[in-house]
Amino acid sequence: MKKETPHRYLDNAKETLSKAGLEDNYYTDIKYVKSACGIAYLGVLKAIDDYLLRHGISQKELPRKVEEYTKALKKYNLHNGKLSGQFNALYHELHIAGYYHGDLRSIETVKASIKSAKDFIEKIKQ
Repeated sequence: MKKETPHRYLDNAKETLSKAGLEDNYYTDIKYVKSACGIAYLGVLKAIDDYLLRHGISQKELPRKVEEYTKALKKYNLHNGKLSGQFNALYHELHIAGYYHGDLRSIETVKASIKSAKDFIEKIKQ
């Protein structure tokens, strides 16, 4: 069984996006865009979970709500608190706008959001 890693989620998100179809700088099949955004967001959550587990939090104590993730990021003061702001932006972009509402259609916007997720994951690994 393969180990789930944050980067694997991002790879899966990109693979899912490749099925979305393109026309005039927009994705044509929103179902795949929504799925890709959801998968990328799960990669962000996985990165936070991995960080917390490395710093003594038990599996049972991991956050279960977005507010709990924000509190955990603030508690550990990652990158002087800047990661909690970046997490909040990713939550709104990937989870709410991309996955939940399906509002992201621009190729540039979706790719930028996934790149932001990758940047976040890289920062939290440090």
